[in-house]
Amino acid sequence: MNARLRKVTRNRGQFPSEQAALKALYLAVRNLEDYRGRNVGIRSFAWKQALQAFTVHFDGRIPTP
Repeated sequence: MNARLRKVTRNRGQFPSEQAALKALYLAVRNLEDYRGRNVGIRSFAWKQALQAFTVHFDGRIPTP
């Protein structure tokens, strides 16, 4: 997950505002959730806690199963 978030920020370079950076990271996390799926076979340490924290921070924007 960290590598994908780094890739998003590194490829972009600069952001016009903090809100734009948060939006880019939010979209990256959303895409990562779609990529992982249930049957991908990739295990992440503490993914549920991270997803819960993102759900609280991005109120209602991350769909729950």
